[in-house]
Amino acid sequence: MQQVAERLAELLDLPPSAAAVRHQPARASVDAEVDLEGWTFVVEWKGTGAAAPVAMAAEQVREFAAQRGPQVVPLVAVPFMGRVGREQCEEAGVGWLDLSGNARINAPGIRVLVEGNHNRFKRRGRPSSAFAPKSARIARWLLLHPDRAMYQRDIANATDMDEGFTSRIVSRLEEDELIHRRSDGAISVRDPDLLLDAWLEDYEFSKHRIVKGHAPARSGDALLGQLSSRLSEQGIPYAATGLGAAWKMTQFAGFRIVTIYLSQGPGQTVLERLGIRDEVQGSNVWLVVPNDQGVFHGGADVDGVRCVHPVQVYLDLFAHPERAQEAAEQLRSEYLNWNSNG
Repeated sequence: MQQVAERLAELLDLPPSAAAVRHQPARASVDAEVDLEGWTFVVEWKGTGAAAPVAMAAEQVREFAAQRGPQVVPLVAVPFMGRVGREQCEEAGVGWLDLSGNARINAPGIRVLVEGNHNRFKRRGRPSSAFAPKSARIARWLLLHPDRAMYQRDIANATDMDEGFTSRIVSRLEEDELIHRRSDGAISVRDPDLLLDAWLEDYEFSKHRIVKGHAPARSGDALLGQLSSRLSEQGIPYAATGLGAAWKMTQFAGFRIVTIYLSQGPGQTVLERLGIRDEVQGSNVWLVVPNDQGVFHGGADVDGVRCVHPVQVYLDLFAHPERAQEAAEQLRSEYLNWNSNG
């Protein structure tokens, strides 16, 4: 905590000796109070910037500061704050800083914004992310069934994964406080919104193999229907994602680029049968060979077109141009609104 206090003093252009730390008892809802030249900060430290711990810490310091009065500033401190954690703090109306050199504090008489510093605390040998391509099958399955408690064996069978591997990923999700584990071992999602946000922070659409081309069509919707029909006629497994799938689900935001997952890479013969020219510049078709077949889990026919599940569409939209982010927000409000009633 002393390191956090000294970093706070540095941000306010004060000497480290100006910071007086008062540690709170273990039963308190915050770790410490820091006095600095007339300001009092209530601070909760978390050893990780993972979404769930940060969200809980933000709520704790917000409530504690509200009880103490308007002169008390709530603050969350971590080794490195990721994008989702930053958003969680902003939504809660609390400040944050990390020991990698970043911070955002906005309070009466204080305005600090420092961003762009890299994570100085990456741990070597840490298990791979719970959202790595194959690992993410578990998060997807949990989000497909957000109200169910499931046993690891059932999840392993449903996602076609080894039980040992499933156990390691579930443990990682539990470590990041993204799931509940009952006394009988069954697990369930703690907060679907938080799980999706944590996955989005780690997701990289560019890690898939993307073949870009161009096909003549009068509109994006017409092109999507045209490609869907031709793929079905030729017996090629597919599922639309991105702007086209979002349009089919919400009828929001017209589009030009059609993005379709294929289970295997398209050869030249397939491209010719689909009427696609291999053309990156001005492309209006993205054929995507996924880095894991889990992207197809939960897919369904929507208005005559096979689409991946809304969770996958949402993740993919953030790598698309045009009005993709607006489309993502609309899709989330209509299909991924788990906490809309509370």
